[in-house]
Amino acid sequence: MTSTFEADRTQRGEEILAVFDTAFGELLAADPTAFRVKFRKMAASAFAFYRGTACLFYSDLDSEQQGGPYLDERTSRVWVHGDLHAENFGTYMDANGSLVFNVNDFDEAYVAPFTWDLKRFAASVALIGYAKALSDEQITDLVRTYAVAYRERIHALAAGAKNDEVQPFTLDTAQGPLLDALRDARARTRFALLDSMTEIRDFERRFSPGGGAIELDAATRYKVLAAFDGYLETLPESSLTRPDSYRVKDVVGRRGIGIGSAGLPSYNILLEGNSDALENDVVIYMKQAQTPAVSRHVTDPEVRAYFQHEGHRTVISQRALQAHADPWLGWTEIEENGSRHGQLVAEVSPYAVDLDWSDIDEVDEIAAVVADLGRATAAMHAAADDESGHSLVPFSTERAIDAAIAADEEGFAELLVDFAHGYGSRARRDHQIFVDLFRNGRIPGL
Repeated sequence: MTSTFEADRTQRGEEILAVFDTAFGELLAADPTAFRVKFRKMAASAFAFYRGTACLFYSDLDSEQQGGPYLDERTSRVWVHGDLHAENFGTYMDANGSLVFNVNDFDEAYVAPFTWDLKRFAASVALIGYAKALSDEQITDLVRTYAVAYRERIHALAAGAKNDEVQPFTLDTAQGPLLDALRDARARTRFALLDSMTEIRDFERRFSPGGGAIELDAATRYKVLAAFDGYLETLPESSLTRPDSYRVKDVVGRRGIGIGSAGLPSYNILLEGNSDALENDVVIYMKQAQTPAVSRHVTDPEVRAYFQHEGHRTVISQRALQAHADPWLGWTEIEENGSRHGQLVAEVSPYAVDLDWSDIDEVDEIAAVVADLGRATAAMHAAADDESGHSLVPFSTERAIDAAIAADEEGFAELLVDFAHGYGSRARRDHQIFVDLFRNGRIPGL
């Protein structure tokens, strides 16, 4: 006779498969090999599974957490990251030439309740803490630390804190592992990146064969170059000061991109850069933008109508959420089989270094990092509002969030603590169920 435990596992397995079919079904059917790679990465750990299943997270949130504390007409309509977890932070070179540590990877960004970002991050802290064999009490303290840091920074911003009081994380202001990441980024060079991807042939730089590069046929190359021309029209005037910077030298398809982009076509484009010198060439990528998981659970028609396509959504969201974003950031469209697909275009930056959690093991050090990430989250939520030049969020988000939290100060951290433990435990169980489904051939199409 089947036990209640086994029946619950079976039912949850069917729920996971149903969500996967909605989120991945079409792409998986088109490229099952890419999803076998994606799913094997997800099978490696509960955290890797959590990273790859924002679709499941929002499905659970939608069915069990509709509405909730701290959410009103305004705080339910905040520009959010959409996939905010502890590994989606790192360095980038901003449009002013400064190295900054901040939130990265805006593929899932959308307009939704601000607490959804906080809950997703809090559960990721629980998963990292468990993997590092921290006690439940220690995990509770870490989530509270994140909540307090977020709360304090939101309040400071709402009260009109000056720039020198809430500085970004740079080489001059960051500490600990954040400073380590920035120093690592500073030590990197454009030449080293180019050397790893390209070679000099007939006195000109070209992409090297192999290493994930795919040679394109003439028809595909023409489509990519036509889309590139459309991309140029989406760049700000400040990015077009030297027109020859955008002379295309070579184009290839590419493989081997991250967990979240499995099955999505993508290309690398080699450009002249800001001078004729070969070491100043620039590599940008063009990839088909994905439907964000959170969008399936936001019904506001004004939000849905605001974006031309997913490429436009990703870029507009990143520009809203990230101060002084990548000057090469833009969007375009490519036609495939009679349909037009939005594309995200951005630089393959030599200065991008992700936060490395592998050597952050002492509880005090983890707490310091988590506090900084709470401050970074608050700054991100405060950036995209009535002062950012976008009409979709026509109010001060930091003041709206500050007022909502002020109505129940004590409950704010506890909300995130309870969610972190509950969903962290669920994600660990779901990971085991997923691995069993995958290894036993239960995922359709694989």
